[in-house]
Amino acid sequence: MSSRRKFSDRMLSLGLARVSEAAALASAHFVGRGDEHAADQAAVDAMRRQLDLLDIRGVVVIGEGERDQAPMLFIGEKVGTGYGPEVDIALDPLEGTALAARDMPNALTIIAMGPRGTILHAPDVYMDKLAIGPGYPKGLITLDMDPDERIRVLARAKGCSPGDLTICVLDRSRHQDLIAAIRHTGAAIRLITDGDVAGVMHCTAPERTGIDAYMGIGGAPEGVLAAAALTCMGGQMQGKLIFRDNAERQRAKRAGITEFDRIYSRQDMVRADVILAATGVTDGSILRGIRRGSGYLETDTVLLRSRTGSQRRVVYRQRVRPT
Repeated sequence: MSSRRKFSDRMLSLGLARVSEAAALASAHFVGRGDEHAADQAAVDAMRRQLDLLDIRGVVVIGEGERDQAPMLFIGEKVGTGYGPEVDIALDPLEGTALAARDMPNALTIIAMGPRGTILHAPDVYMDKLAIGPGYPKGLITLDMDPDERIRVLARAKGCSPGDLTICVLDRSRHQDLIAAIRHTGAAIRLITDGDVAGVMHCTAPERTGIDAYMGIGGAPEGVLAAAALTCMGGQMQGKLIFRDNAERQRAKRAGITEFDRIYSRQDMVRADVILAATGVTDGSILRGIRRGSGYLETDTVLLRSRTGSQRRVVYRQRVRPT
């Protein structure tokens, strides 16, 4: 029996939610305290401990970095009990470490799982990304289009004017020309300082988040995680790896990338059904942040299954001892 046929997403989904919750709870103490590294390390350690309780033979394909950069949850690390299905793991123990350290919106923990060999092993380089939500014709807008053309086409498909659209973009100096081009069309821009996985996820519910599309360059690993989220929530995405030097091309070769100019679709990045769990650390448009009550901490998690298109919200309350 193949590992893909053994992959029981329904049975594993609740365990994945526990992994995400544990990472969020571990980082809770560091929210607003200005220490990005401590917040991230706490989340990494907790996520690793919970993963090792799952009956899987897991390999981290999107993680904290390569072995020499990350002591735990590095790309290629094996996780789980060593029993059960072979699976790929894509994760970010704390997406938006700076957001958590400053108690700013949309910090979250996120982890996705699919059958072994089905999630793109993206190197730790940049990726040019373009994403929209569900309900549009396939291939409506592409990375080959100029930003103004994308917006005109998207507005026409939505039945509105470009001025009614809002585009999410990372607030980086490299995006000056992109921002100018978008604003020239009359569309609005939601600038975010960090957390572009959440930025892409926002495209799936524009009526709630106010975001119609995501454009711009961010981390390639985050791009694959975002593609996993869209696989479950619906929507379209394209990504193209950006290499700044030969060392980054060599890194891509080690990851098995041979076509440096390839434009990846969402389906290229995630080639089978996946499950995904994300837990809010700070308040955001999709998830509530961690709540502190009298003697407890409470988390808000969304649990997604692409096979069924289901979205389950899980509120978990953990007792804490008084300090």
